[in-house]
Amino acid sequence: MKILIKQSKIIDPTSSFNGRTADILIVNGVIQSIGKNLVQKGAKVLDAKGLHISPGWTDLFADFADPGFEYRETLASGSAAAAAGGFTDVCIVPNTKPAVDQKSVVEYICAKAAQLPVSIHPLGAVTKNTDGKELAEIYDMRQSGAIAFTDGKNAIQSSDIMVKALQYIKPFNGVLIQLPDNKDIQPNGLMNEGILSTRLGLQAKPAIAEELLITRDLKLAEYAGSRLHLTGVTTAASLKLIKEARQKKTNVTVSVTPAHLFFTEEDLNTYDTNLKLNPPLRTVNDRKALLKGITDGSIDCVASHHIPYNTDHKMVEFEYAKNGMLGLQTAYAVLNTVLPEMPQDRWVELLSINPRKILGLPVPSIEEGAAASLTVFDPARQWVLNTDAILSQSRNSAFIGKTLTGKPLGIIHNNQTNLSF
Repeated sequence: MKILIKQSKIIDPTSSFNGRTADILIVNGVIQSIGKNLVQKGAKVLDAKGLHISPGWTDLFADFADPGFEYRETLASGSAAAAAGGFTDVCIVPNTKPAVDQKSVVEYICAKAAQLPVSIHPLGAVTKNTDGKELAEIYDMRQSGAIAFTDGKNAIQSSDIMVKALQYIKPFNGVLIQLPDNKDIQPNGLMNEGILSTRLGLQAKPAIAEELLITRDLKLAEYAGSRLHLTGVTTAASLKLIKEARQKKTNVTVSVTPAHLFFTEEDLNTYDTNLKLNPPLRTVNDRKALLKGITDGSIDCVASHHIPYNTDHKMVEFEYAKNGMLGLQTAYAVLNTVLPEMPQDRWVELLSINPRKILGLPVPSIEEGAAASLTVFDPARQWVLNTDAILSQSRNSAFIGKTLTGKPLGIIHNNQTNLSF
């Protein structure tokens, strides 16, 4: 396969070509030449105004529902959505049936995903069946390809289990990913607690449920001397707690979701079940704090929290709807829309470089002779997400019909491409 990308701006802090506009020739999955006015007989030529190219983006928290819930998503459909969203690598949560809590399930996922255009990395469960009661086969899963460990959508409630898991992963420098949600506090809460929840008549989940678990986990990570990644952080107070812990040299990183950067609790006035999330959408001030965290560098990366649910789980009363929405195809566009003044280098740092560093994945570089693991995008292109354009099995996105600025045009990865102009 020969691909010649014409006049693309290279956004790659690790590359000697960073910031330059050049032609890139890729032959059999390897970057052969970078320069001006390149010509290659028989190559597929990609030429469009505004092209940007970066190392492939990586998502560290997505639900592909396979095995067991393939009516919501499959590895193939999730991969297609990821590629359309510019992601070359995706980490998938273990909340499947059976759960990813033993090496055989890890091996099943790795084998089934081997030929897909996106590299899929299983996240191993911390506890058996992700139910928080007994440690799973962490070391065996690590040896079989689990890239990190988490109970995914089920936050680990037991302090004893949490600290044991942190201690267990320390010898191999593993990372534990936690979604902060203390289920002892209003476990049936439907939205953020406040005046709006009272007015809408919806049972509330207070922000302190998130902040209490973060406080505990930061203490346990410090005690264990291990690596903790907090994903889906939503409040200003949570970010303050993490900042204070870092000052004590606690080894903690943090990610936020595109949805929490775009929406607030006020968007629930329409009772749109696609906006029923966990953690829930927070206040305007919390959203401002998250945006500031993106700007000042205190947030390490962005995680899509791509959670597909079919119509039966979403077209119901708000109380009965499942938590979660799609996120892979719109992640970059949402970021670029909410912070249009942000340099593209920062988005590449948040979407590509930092997630790889957290996970211990090699960071691909745009250099001659390097393997091509690339994302092509246009920061200026405006577009509207239409239902027909969604490549997931499910359609639960609150961004349908919204105008976004910044369009992923596809990826080149594993000697495959899905580029669409």
